[in-house]
Amino acid sequence: MNNQEVIDILEKTGAIFRNSHFVGTSGRHMSVYITKDKLLPHTSETFRVTQLLAENYKDLDVDVVAAPVIGGVILGNLVAYHLSNLQKKEILSVYAEKTLEGQMVLKRGYDALVKGKKVLIIDDTVATGFSVNKMIDVVRQFGGKVVGMGVLINRVPKEINSETIGIPFSSLCEIPTETFDEKNCPLCKAGVLINTTLGHGKK
Repeated sequence: MNNQEVIDILEKTGAIFRNSHFVGTSGRHMSVYITKDKLLPHTSETFRVTQLLAENYKDLDVDVVAAPVIGGVILGNLVAYHLSNLQKKEILSVYAEKTLEGQMVLKRGYDALVKGKKVLIIDDTVATGFSVNKMIDVVRQFGGKVVGMGVLINRVPKEINSETIGIPFSSLCEIPTETFDEKNCPLCKAGVLINTTLGHGKK
């Protein structure tokens, strides 16, 4: 279900870009691009959306909030703060990093903080499910129990939901966006230049 307040905040902060040719983190092409980088500088708005996200999990037994360092670290930290207030207990915040080989790992002693703990995963956007599965895997690899996952925006609600990933999942809003691999991209075929200012299109 869409939270209109969140969509309004994303629009207000200029986080949603339409009608161009973008390349996402996964390498897939799309005509709509959503970036948390336009939201995060606005601290009041970021505080508010993370408050709303935390409220979805106010009754869930959580020990630690985990997030990917790129995309989710600020959001995860604030969600842990709000959940701590809502549940009247300290909920820790950790983040996972990528190695040079592209694997997700928990460093800095964070592995010890998730071991044997109930972990809520937080991220900004779900577009393919690739990062979702990597975060679930890394928490489980280090002995944590994944009890839920929350994101601001779900761009593929049919593919990524509680049923498909096997854990409680929620998003504040759904903005379905069709994506294409490079070979089958209609924007490429139409000769629309790739936006190199936003997204991951090479300059």
